[in-house]
Amino acid sequence: MMEAKTPTQSLTILTDMVLPSETNPLNNLFGGELLARMDRAASIAARRHSRRITVTASVNHVAFNRSIPLGSVVTVEAKVSRAFKTSMEVFLDVWIEDRESGLKEKANEAIYTFVAVDDFGKPVNVPELKPETTLEMERFNAALRRKQLSLVLAGKMKPNDATELKALFK
Repeated sequence: MMEAKTPTQSLTILTDMVLPSETNPLNNLFGGELLARMDRAASIAARRHSRRITVTASVNHVAFNRSIPLGSVVTVEAKVSRAFKTSMEVFLDVWIEDRESGLKEKANEAIYTFVAVDDFGKPVNVPELKPETTLEMERFNAALRRKQLSLVLAGKMKPNDATELKALFK
């Protein structure tokens, strides 16, 4: 029996600067570069939760709400938001640090799904997740709705069986 873990136990923080080779003609960070940074942070968070090899199963959501200019200090924070049988949803927040004040402003967010696997690539069970804060609970609850929606859209779940989604319309 695996012991449940908290989101904080998977917290991964990557901080780096935007360099000229990572920018587009407008001198903003390439979206693909940010996706790669988020994928690395999310992978580490999933591995910390599962203590297994993890593979990216899907990028469920990405919001490029704000461009990230050359020279910016960028911090990617990743935490497991929900654990299912073998998969984990990882929520990411991307922050830009103001050079003068040091204040951080949220620029982007994303949601990735990872699967824990053994040395042969076969999925393995992961520990449960016990959210502690209000935000962690909100993300935990929303993760089940996102998973059900994804399964319904993929034809792997009947809409009538998506109890969390149906509850939204009552």
